[in-house]
Amino acid sequence: MTTHRFNQPLGGNEMPRFGGPVTMMRLPSQPTAEGLDACFVGIPMDIGTSNRPGTRLGPRQIRDESRMLRPYNMATGAAPFEHLQVADIGDVPINTFDLKKSVDIITEFYRGILAHDVIPLTLGGDHTLTWPILRAIKEKHGPVALIHVDAHADINDEMFGEKVAHGCPFRRAYEDGCLINDKVFQIGLRGTGYGPADFDWGRERGWRVVQAEECWHKSLTPLMAEIRAIIGDAPVYLTYDIDSLDPAFAPGTGTVEPGGLTIWQGLEIVRGAAGLNLVGCDLVEVSPPYDPSGNTALIGANLLYEMLCVLPGVGKGHAD
Repeated sequence: MTTHRFNQPLGGNEMPRFGGPVTMMRLPSQPTAEGLDACFVGIPMDIGTSNRPGTRLGPRQIRDESRMLRPYNMATGAAPFEHLQVADIGDVPINTFDLKKSVDIITEFYRGILAHDVIPLTLGGDHTLTWPILRAIKEKHGPVALIHVDAHADINDEMFGEKVAHGCPFRRAYEDGCLINDKVFQIGLRGTGYGPADFDWGRERGWRVVQAEECWHKSLTPLMAEIRAIIGDAPVYLTYDIDSLDPAFAPGTGTVEPGGLTIWQGLEIVRGAAGLNLVGCDLVEVSPPYDPSGNTALIGANLLYEMLCVLPGVGKGHAD
């Protein structure tokens, strides 16, 4: 019998896939990030949404749909559970009646996570949550490069007169000095808008905006090679909004836009982050009420696993 040095997902031959703990990949759970190299953490929040709600249920559904994931990546050769100590540390206890209080709760919670030498992988939850995470990341790592995959730029100054909403996180992160502005990439933006500034605001600050139409009918592997060269060894945060994918693949989200990325392009983006100094990742905006087949949450779970596979220290193959 093989003895493992690190935590392992509960295998399908040890417990049926429909049984066992409802943790990410059926990993062990623990209350804090102590002793971990990476952790999965949920933020069950949808009070920042502007259209269809339901992302408060996203973390639980992503965990449930992760039950089919196995430890070895057959495509890339990554074996993260041979190199990293990983566990699911549960959910951030947001205040579901107060969005402004919740963003402060999130920042304080991530300060606690980052007090350990650990990389958080976040299950969302609406996209508001990335801003308070980046505030905590800045305190630990300084300003970061950003790979932002999304149908929307999320750089609104206000929504209904409010500065805190899921359409505003990257305006707030910019204002808080969380970003290295010549190393910010927004991929997959598309749809209708109120004017050119919807996408050009970031460009005017040195960000690279890659609209979805630029991605049609092509591999994104060359784009990711360019991004890696520009980012270099800077700390980088990867935030992935599931609505970046075309709704043919991922309908279970609140603000769908046609003409989006394919699943294989999404995989190319995440796998293309291998070798970067990733200090955190998130997968947001999965809304189970609009996901009757579970496929959107299933894709989200797989993308989170792919993020784990490209973290520093994973490499390829089994540890010695």
